[in-house]
Amino acid sequence: MALGKKIAVIGAGNMGEALISGMLAARAAAPDDIHATDVAAARLDQAKARYGVRVGVDNKAAAGWADIVILAVEPQVLDHVLGDLRSVLTGARLVLSVAAGYPIARIAARLAPGARVVRCMPNTPSVVQAGLSALSWGEHVTVEDEQVARAIFESVGRVVVVEERLMDAVTGLSGSGPAYVFLIIEALADGGVKMGLPREAALQLAAQTVLGAARMALETGEHPGRLKDRVTSPGGTTIAGLHALERGRLRASLMDAVEAATTRSRELGTE
Repeated sequence: MALGKKIAVIGAGNMGEALISGMLAARAAAPDDIHATDVAAARLDQAKARYGVRVGVDNKAAAGWADIVILAVEPQVLDHVLGDLRSVLTGARLVLSVAAGYPIARIAARLAPGARVVRCMPNTPSVVQAGLSALSWGEHVTVEDEQVARAIFESVGRVVVVEERLMDAVTGLSGSGPAYVFLIIEALADGGVKMGLPREAALQLAAQTVLGAARMALETGEHPGRLKDRVTSPGGTTIAGLHALERGRLRASLMDAVEAATTRSRELGTE
């Protein structure tokens, strides 16, 4: 749906660009509706050339022009950015923050009273419109604000709404999760190469297998354990492979990874 809103994207890096691309592809916004800023001139030149959006280096001017401000900067610099924008980020503008580990209360404390803040955790598959974004609502967010935030992030994939206390766990699972899956794809391909497959073919087989399995889980709605059992014949090849994974503690290692990333997200929120 067309939002009919002016949108400032503060930070035109990977996630900022993914949101720009997705909003334009979904016709949620037109190029003239978007003003992107960044400290890197190359990123601004790329955004202008690829998407025809407004670009600049003045965060305050862009935010003052916009109805919606997307904060797509690293959490380590967000305090500084919010300090610059405090005078314009009032209750008149919807603020969407994608900074990992950075709680709504910490953002609101640096803005004028009544600021409408949504905390968002998208992930990198948003670049190919296959992302997952978790959203948490701030105190002053309206029903219309919720609809607008959903529309923006649905332009780059699926959306779930969670209580903010769970956002660090979301970061540890879906935010960092693509890196775990890339590692799994690489390892599966390495296994294929070890068994004699050409590297390019092994990578295609591994990546498409992961994609297909994920689609089955999402589209059938069946528990992944049941889907696994369908592939696992008594005394067959799959159970032999699963036994090897259990010996290598794959489940425990992935659970440990989510726990470690969740802990680090909490630490970022207090640094």
